[in-house]
Amino acid sequence: MAMPYDGTGGSATNVIRGIDVDKLAKGFAVEANVFKQFCTTSKTNAREIRWYKKTAGFLDSTGTTGMTTSDISNTSSLARPHVIQPELSRKTSYVRKFMAESPWLSIEDINDSDIDILATTVRDVTAGVQRKVDLRIYSVLVEAAEATPTVPNPTDMPDGASTGPGWNTVASCNPITDILTAKQSIRSFGYDPEGAVVLMNSIEHKWLMNYLINVKGSSIPAFSSDKVKTGVVMELLGCRIVVSENVTTDSVIVFVPQRTLTFKSYMPLATAILDEPGIGKKFRVWEECEVLLTDPNSGYHITNTIV
Repeated sequence: MAMPYDGTGGSATNVIRGIDVDKLAKGFAVEANVFKQFCTTSKTNAREIRWYKKTAGFLDSTGTTGMTTSDISNTSSLARPHVIQPELSRKTSYVRKFMAESPWLSIEDINDSDIDILATTVRDVTAGVQRKVDLRIYSVLVEAAEATPTVPNPTDMPDGASTGPGWNTVASCNPITDILTAKQSIRSFGYDPEGAVVLMNSIEHKWLMNYLINVKGSSIPAFSSDKVKTGVVMELLGCRIVVSENVTTDSVIVFVPQRTLTFKSYMPLATAILDEPGIGKKFRVWEECEVLLTDPNSGYHITNTIV
């Protein structure tokens, strides 16, 4: 039997047509939480963490007060050997708890909402906790990097201003020299800088790409053409370029992954759904951990990158 005319200029069959409803809300993107992968990860069985940091590398004039390198390399015949020992400082850190939960979601909303309200909430609450952990990892780096001490301190990261006024001053900037300076500093403390992570905001990344392609493209033609195709710098000068909006601008940190930071996990990321039969559900996420800056000299802070 034919459907009657519905007065809209078409068949009345439009009232029974199926609708494809996208059940995940759109309109935003979530910044990737990537910092944890660059830490050495280990488990802690207690919330109070006692650990020890060496304040010197090779035991020479910098390792033992009052001794010079010649005391070891030019020992007199029948003389007693010089006594050298590592200098250790005891540190105490405390586990932090990161936890969040959703409001109660009624069973009615869960069952008949156009969007999958439960899946959307699960994703967002989990990402919120992960982001806070990510920011904690970065804050440990930043606190050490921004100390800029007059007298070097074992807990502070070496730093230096960028070449020229900043990476966005095309005429006088030189990001390549800045990264090489960072690598040289890391190597001077006995660490291998090859494979280091260069952590930056998207603003620094924009000006770095501009320098490499537009300013120096003719000098590095293969690099210029290849990167125009891929659009992302994956490796430069033996380092990995990592771009994150969790990084503050005007600051680039170069560090050795799995060496500079240690991630101590007390309770790994966990989730639970609280169910109130006949009423609704809520979603809870938590993680307990702390980040230790064990080797600050394996990093370098490039300052004043944007003017």
